[in-house]
Amino acid sequence: MSQPITRVNRLERELHLRQLQVRRLLQMTQAINNNVSAEDLFQMYRAFLRQELGVNEMALFVRENDRDEEWRLAISLGLDNVELPEGTDYSQELMDLKRAVNIDEPDHPLFRHFEHVVPVLHKERPIAFILIGSFSDEDDMYERVQIITTISNVIAVAIENKRLFRRQLEQERLEADLDLGAKVQHMLIPKDLPANDFYELSAIYRPKLGVGGDYFDFREFTDGKLVFCIGDFTGKGVSAALLMANFQANFHTLIRKRTDLHDFVAEINESVYRITNGERFVTFFVAEYDRVAHQLRYVNAGHPPAVLVSENSFQLLDKGTTVLGSIETLPMLEVGVVDLPPQALIVTYTDGLTDLQSVAGEMFEEEILHQFARRQYYRSAQVFNENLLARLEDFRQEMSYPDDLTILTCRIFGE
Repeated sequence: MSQPITRVNRLERELHLRQLQVRRLLQMTQAINNNVSAEDLFQMYRAFLRQELGVNEMALFVRENDRDEEWRLAISLGLDNVELPEGTDYSQELMDLKRAVNIDEPDHPLFRHFEHVVPVLHKERPIAFILIGSFSDEDDMYERVQIITTISNVIAVAIENKRLFRRQLEQERLEADLDLGAKVQHMLIPKDLPANDFYELSAIYRPKLGVGGDYFDFREFTDGKLVFCIGDFTGKGVSAALLMANFQANFHTLIRKRTDLHDFVAEINESVYRITNGERFVTFFVAEYDRVAHQLRYVNAGHPPAVLVSENSFQLLDKGTTVLGSIETLPMLEVGVVDLPPQALIVTYTDGLTDLQSVAGEMFEEEILHQFARRQYYRSAQVFNENLLARLEDFRQEMSYPDDLTILTCRIFGE
């Protein structure tokens, strides 16, 4: 008579477990449909395992990001008093577990607390790993593990979908940020550059992501002076565009005061520092051409040195100061002064030029630009830039531009 009773009891237990599974699946599904937070889902999952399935130890690892090798412990049971080694990464060991298996590693700092591991797959990629320890009731352990696997799959897929949704929102926000930044920056970059009998400006401007940190500008005065500048701001997107907008406003406001370049650069540094508190900075080159005196005054603030080349001379314009905005008061500031030859070419650029690489891994080093400028110094600014751009395209071939690229060339015609 005892055998039929044992069989009935076993069937009753199996039925009870299946009812628990169906009921909990329904609750989980309703919670997911109601957009319950990931933390609340984890707590429901944890309570179910502990209270209804009698799990003593459990750990659920979920993917941290799109790279499979990075995982985080989302929730655990029975590990409150366990001291795991800090800074230990179990990612590779988890990735080696391709299917549900029993664990027998008594000396492992993590695995020794568990008896089973179940990988959760989504589109054939692991999105979670469940480590299961002992049960308070060892009866029907196989069925319990199966139920845990089913529930865990539901939870893990829901969490993965939430993560993918958050990533989509972040991507959309990033795209909106870049779009807004590009529109702001488009309004800041000069469209029409001066060209007359005395001087000519020409620019190459290629932001890497549609909106970058490069900036150039100019200002002409009725007394025949021309001020032109180029800069490279830290940061991207709207934050860089807004900083650039503020910088441009300060540039035009301060340059209209017609103060000496020394005072102008000191004041514009203070304006950048007030906005950024030293957390952002800009490399900057500014030059003032006096066509009456045929003289160039300039300040280089941590920027790649501009190139001044003529028929018989070559010079790097490197006098100046440190980057702008990193400290409130510049520690030193020197204004460079150059008496120009009858005709000259001045080439300014951002570091996106010298960061360019060829297919062979060679860099477009400064010396390549210097040699090119020596050969092309007699060209107009526009033709020089066209030839330089063709040289860059030939150099990089199918390699992409690693950063924003800006080149501002000034051709001085003199008398």
